[in-house]
Amino acid sequence: MPIARFEAVKSISNSTLDGTYRSVGSATTTRCRVFFVTNATDGDLMISTDASTDEFPVLAGVSVLIDVTANMKSHGEDGYFLDIGTQFSAKEITASSTKSLYIACIS
Repeated sequence: MPIARFEAVKSISNSTLDGTYRSVGSATTTRCRVFFVTNATDGDLMISTDASTDEFPVLAGVSVLIDVTANMKSHGEDGYFLDIGTQFSAKEITASSTKSLYIACIS
């Protein structure tokens, strides 16, 4: 029977963030089905999985849950996943002065 498992949480401190993409923890080690992004900073952040394309913002104090497999194919076929080795990156849209950004992945 398949079991969902969490990877170790990925994080980056506000003191590391600026207007350039910075890696958020290590790359994924499993195929990520769901990921949860929590911006505990007081600044708006942009997230990317290629460190150059602005993919989605996470406003100050907001959390975002993305279920990549929500529209799985029928009959148990593989659906969408984030690849093993996906590296999340973040940059500031507006300056932050406190706390961190966290990303949790479930495989």
